Amino acid sequence: MIPVYSNKNQAHVDSISQLVQKYKVGGLIFFQGGPVRQAHMTNRYQRESRVPLMVSIDAEWGLAMRLDSTTRFPYQMALGGIEDEQLIYEMGAEIARQSRRLGVHVNFAPVVDVNNNANNPVIGFRSFGEDKHNVTRKAMAYMRGMQDNGVLANAKHFPGHGDTNVDSHYGLPVIHFSRLRLDSVELYPFRQLMKNGLGSLMVAHMNIPVLDNTPNLASTLSKPIVTDLLKKEMKYEGLVFTDALNMQGVAKFYPPGVVDVKALLAGNDVLLNTMDVGTTISEVKKAIANGEITQEEIDTRVRKVLAAKQWLGLDKWQPIETKNLIADLNNPHAEYLNQQLVEASLTLLRNRRSILPLQRIDTLKVAALAIGTKEETAFQRGLARYTRVDTFFLSPTASIAELEALKEKLQPYNLVVAGMHKLNLKAGGSGFGVTAEMNLFLKDLIRSKPTVVGVFGNVYSLAHLEGLERADAVIAAYQETDLAQDVASQLVFGGVGAKGRLPVTVSGAFKVGDGLKTQAGLRFAYTQPEAVGIKAADLAGIDSLVAQAMAQGATPGAQVLVAKDGKVFYHKAFGNHTYAQEQPVQLTDLYDLASVTKISTSLAAFMRLAGEGRFDVDRTLGEYLPMMQGSNKANLKYRDILTHQARLQAWIPFWKETVKKNGKFKWATFKADSSRRFPIRVADNLYIHRKYASKIYDQIKESPLNEKPGYVYSDLSFILAPLVVQRITGQDFETYLKQHIYKPIGASTLTFNPYKQYPVDRIVPTEVDSLFRRQLLHGTVHDEGRPCWAA
Repeated sequence: MIPVYSNKNQAHVDSISQLVQKYKVGGLIFFQGGPVRQAHMTNRYQRESRVPLMVSIDAEWGLAMRLDSTTRFPYQMALGGIEDEQLIYEMGAEIARQSRRLGVHVNFAPVVDVNNNANNPVIGFRSFGEDKHNVTRKAMAYMRGMQDNGVLANAKHFPGHGDTNVDSHYGLPVIHFSRLRLDSVELYPFRQLMKNGLGSLMVAHMNIPVLDNTPNLASTLSKPIVTDLLKKEMKYEGLVFTDALNMQGVAKFYPPGVVDVKALLAGNDVLLNTMDVGTTISEVKKAIANGEITQEEIDTRVRKVLAAKQWLGLDKWQPIETKNLIADLNNPHAEYLNQQLVEASLTLLRNRRSILPLQRIDTLKVAALAIGTKEETAFQRGLARYTRVDTFFLSPTASIAELEALKEKLQPYNLVVAGMHKLNLKAGGSGFGVTAEMNLFLKDLIRSKPTVVGVFGNVYSLAHLEGLERADAVIAAYQETDLAQDVASQLVFGGVGAKGRLPVTVSGAFKVGDGLKTQAGLRFAYTQPEAVGIKAADLAGIDSLVAQAMAQGATPGAQVLVAKDGKVFYHKAFGNHTYAQEQPVQLTDLYDLASVTKISTSLAAFMRLAGEGRFDVDRTLGEYLPMMQGSNKANLKYRDILTHQARLQAWIPFWKETVKKNGKFKWATFKADSSRRFPIRVADNLYIHRKYASKIYDQIKESPLNEKPGYVYSDLSFILAPLVVQRITGQDFETYLKQHIYKPIGASTLTFNPYKQYPVDRIVPTEVDSLFRRQLLHGTVHDEGRPCWAA
């Protein structure tokens, strides 16, 4: 099998074609590139090969391990923390479906190495963990998922690469284990998978004296290991692949061609990454002539490969269809499955006083701190969906002055949610990228105030974070994808629950099997349509409907959010704030809720007050609002008012009283500049008299009731509602709403006149008022009957 790249130039593409046609290689292993380019190359090479090629790829966490524009599933270490192995089976099945769609037949996965060395520089996060039984269960599920769907699994790296401190890409690890240790730990997963139909495995480049004491000889090239142990003693009959033969674990000792023949003589069936095909074939012929191997032995292995090709369906090969390839490889099922895997893997290692999920967020002033980066993170954005959080950043090499300045800035906050970012995936002298500065600050932070820490990287990095076990909460997320950060933010607020278990022992404080549970459903979850039984394809109509509305000029833009059963499964922004198309709509934009405020303000306040026994729907308007006593509305019961049965007029055009016949405003109502007498802004360069509200209330008081009883929807009671709430509570309307309703649920952006608190470019304009204010209304109340009390 020869290495192929779909991100290289035409000379590389053509050179592979020459190898296929001239030397009739048996297969390809694809490395970096893109799926469409790979598909075109595969089609070309398959047409040029008389015997169909076996196509393989390293896709341990999906095709995205090698290819752009594809779905990236969690690392195996994260999967090791999942208790529901059916999810891992489904992942294997989905990776197989994607591989088949791309014309790939062998996936070099799962990694079944039992990683019991935290400083392993090559396996680490690629392993399911340190417990051989857990590794076996996870690997079994992954293997079955792939092989049940027509892709050959490949268990690696035989006889076990989990306890090494040398990367075989750069050198030859020497393993000084006893045979008893190898049998009881490293070989255990291989044996179990073999019993259950493992289609292929990969032999590692390691020197193992207890099995073969030849100096500098890798296990890949060892006949006692490949033939005697694997094939004879363990009776393995599946395909045996070498690890890549250009890795320094073997390449530094033998030249191309020679190393391939040594691997063949050792008993391997497939030579991976043959770097000099012509020389290899010549060396094989020499070996036959010298009696080192017989033609019959070679033919036996060739027949084994051909049988595997037939099992893979290569006797009925069809070209890869590139139309819709990217969409098929990024299908909604894969996205939802990916989210389920991440949710199931998140591991909560500390939760003092059950701080998570956060409860009384109205009592919290939250800082979202990104340690290790100066760029806004997906974790910070996710947290901001639930309540107001202020963002801060700490670079990994911050100066003492910067550390002190940040400490001072965080002083007013009573909760810090810190994310550890840009950590190294592999072990090394840097302690996975944890710096002394990061440790100094985090340790002091944990000691000084409530702190939640999310670690987005190799879970072994936890051992290098000093004092981490004293944090109020610790979340291990295993990797720094946007999805992992997004789901972790939901865990903090109770959108999802914690389920995972630590698959390795990190330190004395964090041990294998650790993992606390929390319940989901306290607040909204953000997920895929499939989570609520809806197909993503069925939502395409929303996109087309909004596009049609924008095309016809009904709206310059829009934002659509759809939720069901406590789960937000669709949230998109379209178009621009205005028809000038200068400001794109963002998911964090603010909108005028207009008449929705009747529910979100007045009704919400009345419901809370009724629950407290402070508001009774069977009492009258005159009882709650003395200013209405002596009027025809004094005896109106609130039950009738709220059900629009009180005979109140539908509305009163208050604004007409402010305008002269020539269309100009009366001098006593509006001014272009603010002043003590005209303090209330109702539009740009337009301020109303501070006492004008009393005129509106007087007009309501003096207005006649409808002659006939019955339902008439009326605005008037909602204009009076703030006065009633203020009369009952002694607080102004907006203060009462924020303190008692909005802050407790994290609705920090619900407010009147948002221009007072938010930048104007975050506020979407409401409308062009061509009748009254004659301008674009932006950040102020648009309803012409509410400019005074809504101030």
